[in-house]
Amino acid sequence: MISRAIEALMSEKKDTMMIPAENVANVMVGNPLEHAFLVLSKVGYSKIPVLDKGNRFIGLLSLNDVVSKMMNIDGIDINNLSKYTVADVVDTEIATVKENCDLEDIMHLLVDAAFIPVLDDEGVFKGIVTRREILKAVNHTFHELDKKHPVSGKFILQPAASK
Repeated sequence: MISRAIEALMSEKKDTMMIPAENVANVMVGNPLEHAFLVLSKVGYSKIPVLDKGNRFIGLLSLNDVVSKMMNIDGIDINNLSKYTVADVVDTEIATVKENCDLEDIMHLLVDAAFIPVLDDEGVFKGIVTRREILKAVNHTFHELDKKHPVSGKFILQPAASK
């Protein structure tokens, strides 16, 4: 459980923790894989959200997923991409959170992921929470904590006692 004081300080940055859906590159589940390859290459991200026509979250598409479809016995063949759609390679086993989730849940998930998709109750994609934005909020908290909750003494690392 996160301390209430820590969570209160972290919540001062909650408006910047989620990157809104309209600012996140994505592809539609029915798009040709060629299109997805161009989007991934252009935006420079290794993974992007996949949505349906109702903007509901389907999963994530990675550059690695696309490149693996380009491979054949003779090497890389970009023409292979015309045979597939995003639906053929999207990873649907993705952890997500709801808009009103606990900060602690987000932090646990971000241990293993660079970002977590945020959905509303109908599964509509609302944005992402990135590890970077959470770390910026943690940094803010570390700098503000002593101002609002003074602590005496210094943190000193000591070697563990030998047995």
